[in-house]
Amino acid sequence: MVMNAAWPLATAAALPYAMFKAWRRLQLSQAKHPSLAGHSLWAKRIGRLIPGYSYSEAQFFNADGAPPEVVAQRRAGCERLSRSLRECAPTTLALTSDTREGLSDLQFTGRYRVPFQFSDHARAHLPVGAFWAGAEGVELTDLDGNRFMDLTGSYGVNVFGVDFYKACMAEGAAQGSALGPVLGGYHPSVARNVARLKSISGLDEVSFHMSGTEAVMQAVRLARYHTGKRHLVRFTGAYHGWWEDVQPGPGNPLPPRETYTLKDMDTDTLRVLRTRNNIACVLVNPLQALHPNRNAPGDSTLVDGSRSAGFDRAAYTAWLQQLRQVCTERGIVLIFDEVFVGFRLAPGGAQEYFGVRADVVTYGKTLGGGLPVGVVCGKKDLMRRFRPERPADICFARGTFNAHPYVMGAMDAFLTRLTTPEVKAIYNGLDECWQARAAAFNQALAAADVPLRVAALSSIWTVTYHQPSRYHWLLQFYLCDAGLALSWVGTGRFIFSLNYTDADMAEVTRRVLLACERMRADGWWWTAPDSTHKTHKRQVLKEIVLQRLTGKHE
Repeated sequence: MVMNAAWPLATAAALPYAMFKAWRRLQLSQAKHPSLAGHSLWAKRIGRLIPGYSYSEAQFFNADGAPPEVVAQRRAGCERLSRSLRECAPTTLALTSDTREGLSDLQFTGRYRVPFQFSDHARAHLPVGAFWAGAEGVELTDLDGNRFMDLTGSYGVNVFGVDFYKACMAEGAAQGSALGPVLGGYHPSVARNVARLKSISGLDEVSFHMSGTEAVMQAVRLARYHTGKRHLVRFTGAYHGWWEDVQPGPGNPLPPRETYTLKDMDTDTLRVLRTRNNIACVLVNPLQALHPNRNAPGDSTLVDGSRSAGFDRAAYTAWLQQLRQVCTERGIVLIFDEVFVGFRLAPGGAQEYFGVRADVVTYGKTLGGGLPVGVVCGKKDLMRRFRPERPADICFARGTFNAHPYVMGAMDAFLTRLTTPEVKAIYNGLDECWQARAAAFNQALAAADVPLRVAALSSIWTVTYHQPSRYHWLLQFYLCDAGLALSWVGTGRFIFSLNYTDADMAEVTRRVLLACERMRADGWWWTAPDSTHKTHKRQVLKEIVLQRLTGKHE
């Protein structure tokens, strides 16, 4: 091998750079959560390796090695539950079944309501309707006239109760009816909405969009445009919509690109923010305060019962303050994604609740007064979509239905109601009210000796389980049978509207305890003396490996 005389010098010069790159890579790795949720690329790779398989009927009732008498209890209980669900709602279930073939959303939510091993048998024997005929107060009514207390919260839209939004929608339609479908220009309500949103957010400018996902997309685009940097930071487990950059793990066909998924509430993350020069923005979803560094809880992942959640307002406030300081020092755009929690925690949203100001805030869901909307509020220097000194350098963003007259009218009605004495009164002592309700609920569960509790972020609750079991996911069907409506994530989220009274909460508690007692009586919470969350996880892992290697999971 012939070496140039300059080669040793070039190598020596390259070594410090290589060491610097390795150090930077190590620093970034340390800021990632050790779980798969913190490693998007590996999560996608491993996700592709997990084979699909279904339990046989015998395995469905005995996935945990229960004795014959318990298996018999479960079979009889499942039969009773199946019969009750079917007999109470034949019309609702028939329409759900007929529609499923042509509605991909319904196919997806039906399949991922429970762990995939149990899914086939559950869908065949434990049907849940997807259609509603009406809603009022805190109740939903299905096509068969059955009334359910609503714990779905319409995915976060329903903050003040369905009657509140019906009124907003009707008023919005009345305001916009003279203009109808005329788009491009604006209904006068737009001017009122812009003024009030500037006041609420404490920011300079506003743009309207058709969904929360669109609003987050625009916020990130503007941050990249104005900083000239490409990367965004999101936190482990946080949801910001379904587009590529903010959902880089399983569920997205593309691998992560200009996205760093880092640990929430961690000094390693602050170190990365302080030392990298390629970060345009940091995305914060305040809902993560309820389950930091955990994916959104859903019953489809309840293979053992080790779900965890808990809210510490002081700790999360301190974290946001640190984050604000670092972003200010480094010229990083701090974006609060308040699409879900906006107006639920306080009239001024999470900014008011935690006492931390963002550079850009996105809103959605409830702000539309019951109609679809996404909104970006931001500082003037971040919201501009053009550069006067370079007229061809623009950040284009438009949408045919942005600022639709009916939507703007409903938003106007919503924002007007926020200023009324009746709605202001709802916010007085709101946090203390819902803390007390969660505490009373947990006391009732403890007194009944059932293996679950709730963790609460105001009126958003997550059920946690305190004994190992392969069957906690079944509780959602017993809750349905007891007259409680849940979303497709099951016990992962109870979302209460703020019009729930103490009497309503007492009735919810009664129905939950009834469902728990029936589930326990049917043998689903039997557990072997030596079983733990880990033993159940190992069992599932063993099944997956066997299925992958042999085509059989037992």
